[in-house]
Amino acid sequence: MTASDLPPGAGRPAPYAARVTPRAVFAVFCALGVLDLAAVALGWHVVALAAKPLLMPVLALWAARQGAPRALVAALLCGWGGDVLLEVGGAAFLVGMGCFAAGHVCYLRLFARRGALTGGRARYAAYGALWAVMVVLLWPGLDPGMRGPVAVYSLLLTAMAAGSYGLNRIAAAGGALFLLSDTLIATDLADWPQPPGPGVWVMLTYLAAQALLAAGVLGTGGAAWAPSATLPRAHREAPAYGGSAPAPRPGAAS
Repeated sequence: MTASDLPPGAGRPAPYAARVTPRAVFAVFCALGVLDLAAVALGWHVVALAAKPLLMPVLALWAARQGAPRALVAALLCGWGGDVLLEVGGAAFLVGMGCFAAGHVCYLRLFARRGALTGGRARYAAYGALWAVMVVLLWPGLDPGMRGPVAVYSLLLTAMAAGSYGLNRIAAAGGALFLLSDTLIATDLADWPQPPGPGVWVMLTYLAAQALLAAGVLGTGGAAWAPSATLPRAHREAPAYGGSAPAPRPGAAS
């Protein structure tokens, strides 16, 4: 075989972006998370404002590098929109809540495709009771203009958390942490006493929640952090980055 017989591009080194592994991308996400948490804890507002908007796009890239379904990437990018708009404050706060709500819809859509929303009446009853109790307790302290949005948003958030429980343990942990993180925000809106460093706890639980939800949806467990991780064929949907999904590892379920 001569060079002229090779297909176009054969023998050339892969583009740099194609050689960046999921593990490297996740390491960047972790580094940015540590930087953001340190900035929040130490009051470095400019650093926190610079780091926070980068977190969800990097996590979305990590997911996309593993052939994530488009809805998962959309959920993470909705989180990015919420992160940015909540920092703006004012009227943008409600728009930011809407972005997070759209992200929860994306997660619920993914859970429904995996059959995670069926059955489990006791689970939904428990989460529903938790939602009702929290709304009743928070209601008197909330601004009248925030009561309706908080009640509706928290119902959608609780539904997402309940649905994640039906997918797998990784996703269930992520859903529970997301619920905890946003509950901390809601108690602040209602002027409840806050623990020391509330911003750190909000961000720590939020970042862990999004990472665990993404890993749970990818369905790869611990392999999700590996450089060459790919999805079992049964778990793949339309890849977020276009083109065909990566081939399964040798021995993967077909």
